[in-house]
Amino acid sequence: MNIILLGPPGAGKGTQAQFLVEERGMVQLSTGDMLREAKSSGTEMGKKVAEVMDRGELVTDEIVIGLIREKLETTDAPGYIFDGFPRTLKQADALGDLLDEMGRKLDAVIELRVDDEALVGRIVNRAEQARAAGQPVRADDNEESLRTRLAAYYKMTSPLVGYYYAKGMYDRVEGMREMDEVRAQIAEKLDL
Repeated sequence: MNIILLGPPGAGKGTQAQFLVEERGMVQLSTGDMLREAKSSGTEMGKKVAEVMDRGELVTDEIVIGLIREKLETTDAPGYIFDGFPRTLKQADALGDLLDEMGRKLDAVIELRVDDEALVGRIVNRAEQARAAGQPVRADDNEESLRTRLAAYYKMTSPLVGYYYAKGMYDRVEGMREMDEVRAQIAEKLDL
């Protein structure tokens, strides 16, 4: 089973993906993790990624699709969770083409729906608690950065909802509920 988890920054996609990895043996393909891994790998693709990232530029869709292809070809799993990709319609088409070419399909797209104000409060509170405990805090875990990231997410990603809805793959869960409730909602959607 191959799925996409959609949701704004801080919605809990990474946490929920980890549950799917542990409970179903799926492999999480997080573009951020793959880019960091590639950058330090020393491979040809890794050198390309490092050059682009070192210039402070965004990595091209072709590079990200190449990394995903590499992971799909070299990792054996009962399913994959696409986390952070696709973010645009062009990327959604590219992912669909790649899966078709590899004889695979996308089974579900699940969006973790959140209340933006509550989400901002949750992230800012989490950052304050981490600071108070002497733990590291992401530089962009502050209200202004989070609002900017939310606006960018909705601008880029909202067309994907209609795209996958039209294909009959889209579903959503309430991402502001307790972690285990969200987990149960996702399991219910995947087990239909």
